[in-house]
Amino acid sequence: MERPYILHMFTPGRQMSPFDINMAADAGYQIIVPYCEVGVDGIAGLTQDTIFSRGPKGVARTGIFIGGRDALMAADMVEQSKAAMVKPFVVSVMADPSGAYTTAAAMVACVEAALKRSTGLGLEGQRVVILGGTGPVGRIAGVIAAQAGAEVFLSSRNGIDAAEAAAAETGKRFGVTIHGLSGGDPAAVRASIGQADILLACAAAGVQVVSAEALGAAQRLKVAADVNAVPPAGIAGVDAMDNRKPLPGMSAVGIGALAVGNVKYQTQHRLLVRMQQAEKAVVLSFAEAFAVAREVLAEEAAKDAAKSA
Repeated sequence: MERPYILHMFTPGRQMSPFDINMAADAGYQIIVPYCEVGVDGIAGLTQDTIFSRGPKGVARTGIFIGGRDALMAADMVEQSKAAMVKPFVVSVMADPSGAYTTAAAMVACVEAALKRSTGLGLEGQRVVILGGTGPVGRIAGVIAAQAGAEVFLSSRNGIDAAEAAAAETGKRFGVTIHGLSGGDPAAVRASIGQADILLACAAAGVQVVSAEALGAAQRLKVAADVNAVPPAGIAGVDAMDNRKPLPGMSAVGIGALAVGNVKYQTQHRLLVRMQQAEKAVVLSFAEAFAVAREVLAEEAAKDAAKSA
């Protein structure tokens, strides 16, 4: 009898996300066990309980998923889990706190694809302003964009001090340079986006961070993306269904939450399948998510090209 595929899901929160549990089941895991209120200091013991009970052959059918709501803590938990393993007892680990890693990866990949399609340019040298940038999606989107060569600014409704603190903490943790901008009032928002090439709206659902009036100040804008699917739109003029749709009165294009969400869903599914099917242990974080999101978009572009040929 073959051993079942088991996924142990660790979260610092009071419950594991049902979304992630469903995704794990659809990826092929047969036994899925959530562990709640797990801190960084508890990861080593849980990891060693996970690896030593199944033997070298069993670990190939065992995985660890790290959730929660803190993007930086999740990265620390991954490192602690890796450090607790002893060869040959090594299992695959994936982190996606609140879906932030896969959502951020999908968002930046969608923007990159739209930018290349409309201008022929990549992210390198682009000024990226992230509104709602102190949350998990905003921070990781900033890291991904900075790693791709963009000049990144996190904007916060709580003002410049909060933005600069989040930018410094995130940049230090992941070895990139990120700046802070104030988004504390309409005037600050207009000023912060005036020189932006790319806008990413990562604020909470139902919160509009850029009004139509403010958007008019973004004269250099090339692409705007929003992950808010709950009205009103995070960026005025960007509908949830939009996918590279021209913004009213501008040459820039908009990407809505459902377009990003489609790529996010495929990215998370592929990563979970990759972990479940891996013959050797893998570690999957936002860098791997970004690579997969790019693959998804490249495949979609190839299909579109084949249809129009």
